[in-house]
Amino acid sequence: MKFGIYPGGRAGTLCSHPSDVAAIRRLVDDLSGGRPFVIREYLHFFGDATPPDVVTSLGAEHELAHLTMPDEWYVEGNRELDLVVSYIPQVADVSGWLAFLDTVIDRYGHLTRYLQVTLEPNFPIPLIDGSAPGVLEALALGIPHARAALDRRGLRHVRIGFSVAEPPEWLGGDDQFWSYLSSVPYHDFAAHVDYVGLGLYPDAFSPVAPRGNPGDTASLTAHALHHLRGESLPRAHIPPSTPLHIAENGTPSGSPRTEQTQCDSLTDMLGVILAEQESLNITHYELFSLRDADSGSTEPTGTLGIVTDTYRPKPAFAVYRDIVRGTGQLPVTRHP
Repeated sequence: MKFGIYPGGRAGTLCSHPSDVAAIRRLVDDLSGGRPFVIREYLHFFGDATPPDVVTSLGAEHELAHLTMPDEWYVEGNRELDLVVSYIPQVADVSGWLAFLDTVIDRYGHLTRYLQVTLEPNFPIPLIDGSAPGVLEALALGIPHARAALDRRGLRHVRIGFSVAEPPEWLGGDDQFWSYLSSVPYHDFAAHVDYVGLGLYPDAFSPVAPRGNPGDTASLTAHALHHLRGESLPRAHIPPSTPLHIAENGTPSGSPRTEQTQCDSLTDMLGVILAEQESLNITHYELFSLRDADSGSTEPTGTLGIVTDTYRPKPAFAVYRDIVRGTGQLPVTRHP
């Protein structure tokens, strides 16, 4: 399995400090130990009707100029760029979206190894793609469009996919999303999908049962993995041979949790993922995130990092580093 991380310090509209490039270099090098390592970054398509303050709130004003780190960093030291292109216009604009994909590929295609077309389009909350008008068409047309655009530029090595949040009971239901994909012929969509990503935060936003009980973090992780592979993806004509990427996985350390409970939850989730990697064809795992967006925030999204917003490592940093380097000893238990 390949491991990776989002290196920035932003979660939605939360971001308490600018990125420290030197600290990111040092910490990512420590995590990877020179092994292949995936770096996740985000771009956003807003269309023409989105107010400038929305763009600014997401720190997205300069995304086509630069990412978190200098360009060359993403292709040095066995690093691979996983570039997410999010569709969040306030008015449907699929033609503008397809043109934006071309622009992104022209700007970053030469740096990119994985191109994710849309971010959780089954998840209808503000500032996530599932809430955007026209998102289903943006996904269904965007995947083959991006494939053709990459091929024209000789970038056939770039893998293309999309991500979802699972399972549906966390979302209030996503049947409309999967029903739409089930209506799209295999050759028009699924045939162009190289991987499917999963956004996985089982204990971040609602209480869970204590460890070792039904409904704990480990059992919820297993349920999400199996539901996606066994129930949702077949509806979209996506076969078991298409790899799963854990595109985002995180757990907060802020009150009422602690840095130690974050460490325990990360261990539980990774234990299940590693145990299921072969049976479910999980090939990549990317942690969200390296740094807290705001270590003093009471919002769960503020403390998902494995270092604080001033780059002090938490206990979870050492746990993840040992997993990446193959020295971690996790209790890996299979779940039905």
